Amino acid sequence: MHDPAEAYRRLLDRYGPQRWWPAETDFEVIVGALLMQQTTWANVERAIANLREAGLLDVHALAAASAAAIRRHVRVAGLYRTKPGRIKAFCRHLVDRCDGDLGAYFGRPTAEVRADLRAQDGVGPETADSILLYAGRHPVFVVDAYTVRIGTRLGLFRAREYEAVQRFFESGLPRDVAAYQEYHALLVAHAKALCRPRPKCRECPLLAACSFGRRQTS
Repeated sequence: MHDPAEAYRRLLDRYGPQRWWPAETDFEVIVGALLMQQTTWANVERAIANLREAGLLDVHALAAASAAAIRRHVRVAGLYRTKPGRIKAFCRHLVDRCDGDLGAYFGRPTAEVRADLRAQDGVGPETADSILLYAGRHPVFVVDAYTVRIGTRLGLFRAREYEAVQRFFESGLPRDVAAYQEYHALLVAHAKALCRPRPKCRECPLLAACSFGRRQTS
């Protein structure tokens, strides 16, 4: 298979719309993305619920809170030594840059916002693009380990570098925010359900077009 659009159609037929990212506000998406590194979504949800209950799920509140206060509520998300400080610093950045107005923050050219995000402590390309796509609604394709695993097994590409994989999808698909969001979520769902490190290839909706899967089932 060499057509990312065909893989998308088959995954959508199998799993249906994922409607990801599950958040009440764009700011909640940002906090979730910052917490998501090296932990599970279940832990992130619990940490966000803790912040909401404490009245801290607000850009100005987190910018003003101490790292110790934030730490008490996000410990469940792991990396509690680094994440509280990074969340506080990121919120301080939003306040300094645009007084916490996300419309103003994201209402700039994509490359400018992405460079701004990447300049923040602990924000790598995946986190930056998750924030851009899901909170800022900029048409950038998010690449994660699941994307690389599925894409290389399908033979969609050989490269594993973030930017190269991203260019492959962005050049082969219409630049559409909703489609990018759905595709990323479908790849995550497929990687967790079937295309695991030890895959369940016989059940895969992409098997007919996957040389890796055919070798596993021959």
